[in-house]
Amino acid sequence: MVIWLLGISGSGKTTLGLELKKYFDNKNIKSCVIDGDLVRDFYNNDLGFTKEDRVANIKRIMLSAYLLEENGIIPIVCNISPFQGLRDFAKIKFNDYVEIYLKRDLKNIKNKNHVYNKSNVVGVDLEFEEPKLPSLMINTSSTDVDRSLNIILKYIGV
Repeated sequence: MVIWLLGISGSGKTTLGLELKKYFDNKNIKSCVIDGDLVRDFYNNDLGFTKEDRVANIKRIMLSAYLLEENGIIPIVCNISPFQGLRDFAKIKFNDYVEIYLKRDLKNIKNKNHVYNKSNVVGVDLEFEEPKLPSLMINTSSTDVDRSLNIILKYIGV
């Protein structure tokens, strides 16, 4: 199983990913968190934030997740993953792909972008393509971490 948490910046991907990891650890289930920012850091930030660079980074993440899944370890991917085409590709490549869309109000990200004067922000400068058919969608603007975690655990049946 590959658990892929996606959504705009600040939607709770890493927070929920780490909570899932804790849960799996307590149940002696092998898992690993793959965070998009950590992958960038590993490669010394050799990729920027253009659409092409984001695609390349997601492909790196996909390969890592694939190798983990093939070896009986549940990858918990925490990544914005703004492109539907790559999500469709993941659905084909992984044996058991669980796409969890963490939906968040774009207003907060737009305000944050304005304050810090960042560019190439998904949802502001680059389009975030809403998932067409995610396995699960959680509105993290109105659902807290504990409730979100319980929704995910119930869905995946552990």
